[in-house]
Amino acid sequence: MIVSGGEALVDLVPDPIPGGGPMNVAIAAARLGVPAAFVGRVSTDEHGETIWEHLTSNDVDVRACERGDEPTARAIVEHRPQLVFRFEGDDTADMNLSTANLDLLDAGPHILHGGTLGLFRGATAETLARLAETHDGLISLDPNVRPQIIDDRDRWMHFHDRWVAHTHIYRGSDEDFEWIWPGRSPEDCAEELLARGVKAVLVTRGPGGVSIFNGSMGVDVGGNRVEVVDTVGAGDTFVAATLAQLHERGLAGRPDGLEELSAGTWQKIGSVSVAAAAITCSRPGADPPYRSELAEAGVSFED
Repeated sequence: MIVSGGEALVDLVPDPIPGGGPMNVAIAAARLGVPAAFVGRVSTDEHGETIWEHLTSNDVDVRACERGDEPTARAIVEHRPQLVFRFEGDDTADMNLSTANLDLLDAGPHILHGGTLGLFRGATAETLARLAETHDGLISLDPNVRPQIIDDRDRWMHFHDRWVAHTHIYRGSDEDFEWIWPGRSPEDCAEELLARGVKAVLVTRGPGGVSIFNGSMGVDVGGNRVEVVDTVGAGDTFVAATLAQLHERGLAGRPDGLEELSAGTWQKIGSVSVAAAAITCSRPGADPPYRSELAEAGVSFED
């Protein structure tokens, strides 16, 4: 299955809606018809109960989750007109994941995904970094940088680099690359990641679509025209759709298989993922589409 590790919180848009990058990925993957699990610590407070219901009602496997009485973190989402996040929450549940035991799930191999706040906050960062360092399936990383709450760049880079050393597929927006490697082009950053062992780098450009780099090959996929209501969760949906397609191609336990995919296959994967993200942008909050909605829009996972 696709196992997504990290934070679950509430996005205030302005009413509380379950969110958090890694949890969104798990929800989106499950809605796309792929077995999905979430690994994180969820509060037992009112917001935590809402998050738990959101996970379970979307058929996300929660057997490897922890519950705790720490409060739920809150992300205040504002449009000025660009999307801006403000976070409220110290020593929140998402920061305190103590174990990540995938033996509690069905037998693998699994695709492991991480990033956003779970990459660097609290004890969760160490727990998930160790999981990535011992995982024997395909590993995905989406840094999904939130500069507003990163007060220790060196700590962030420490955990980022630990993940990168084991990552096979890396998604970053052009803004992410500019923050991580200031003054360098995304293409140059992608070359470095590939040289460090990453098999595929996906550079998302908002309405401009995505550029995919896989060894010596590069593929560009244009964006989909859509009336944007909210971009919260769009990147997470893109990641989930990409991983769902790789899962269905039998690559969960074959990371090297990413190098065997043709340019045409990557074009297809990128097109489906862009379409899924566009649907998320057409409605408020992180509300990724179901597979049936993609089918209704004429989008199929089939080649």
